[in-house]
Amino acid sequence: MKFIVLFLAICLLTLCVTAQEVNPLEGRWDIEMDFEGKKVPSWLEIRHSGHATLVGRFVFAFGSARPIAEIVENEGSIGFAIPRQWEPEGGDMEFNAELIDSELIGTMTYVDGKQYNWKASRAPDLIRTSSVKWENPIVLFNGSDLSGWHAEGENQWVVENGILKSPQSGSNLISDEKFTDFKAHIEFRYPKGSNSGVYLRGRYEVQIADNIGLPASDIYFSGIYGFLEPNENVAKAAGEWQTYDITLIGRRVTVVANGKTVINDQTIPGITGGAIDSKEGEPGPFLIQGDHGPIEFRKFVVTPVQ
Repeated sequence: MKFIVLFLAICLLTLCVTAQEVNPLEGRWDIEMDFEGKKVPSWLEIRHSGHATLVGRFVFAFGSARPIAEIVENEGSIGFAIPRQWEPEGGDMEFNAELIDSELIGTMTYVDGKQYNWKASRAPDLIRTSSVKWENPIVLFNGSDLSGWHAEGENQWVVENGILKSPQSGSNLISDEKFTDFKAHIEFRYPKGSNSGVYLRGRYEVQIADNIGLPASDIYFSGIYGFLEPNENVAKAAGEWQTYDITLIGRRVTVVANGKTVINDQTIPGITGGAIDSKEGEPGPFLIQGDHGPIEFRKFVVTPVQ
């Protein structure tokens, strides 16, 4: 009798887990939102917690990934709310969506009460199974001018004495060439208190900031912003030249900062705030953040996969 009871309990638990795994709402979603006259990228993750609760994370057009304490489900529809992060003063941001033909179609009520439409498709897994073979390195910054790059808006970037500089806050700088998987070697420096970043495929920010002496964090030096925390903070003092060696294969990223491996073959869940778009299945450019603080580069070399 005890064996039968135990067997039934295991069966019920298995059915419960199976039901959770096949919930069509669960997973990671790439969002395109109509926001203040523009198409802006966002990202949503939905997963189960325990027997019946859905929780998640949300990334807006700016800021870091935000936890969602509970996502309320009702017959294929969902709703949740999150407090503001870097938004102006106002109420919580409220979201509602419905699953229609494998897409989430929804609305966001912003902190000022205005409502915006969005739609989401499932984020690709980006699993790579073949062995990696590398092409020849590409020198993205030639040390002479801005060839191969363009500013996102009015350009403040200059090249002086072989150094690529953004002397003050202004436009982001975007490479003309796009990449899938690659290795990148980047040498940079910043003045005291500055903040910048490099976006891989234009979607995943590796943070650059004057964080020397602070605890390691996903929003500090060498972190994948809001997602992946380096195992230590190896930032040098402001004004010193520093290096990143970054390998991105599918979603798997390795970051070597100043000669130390601080993130080793970890999965980037989704786009980070400030991404150029949410089309994760497509090649993308490098984007250097220029809208925060001054930053300088002397080397930017990329080795793509064959």
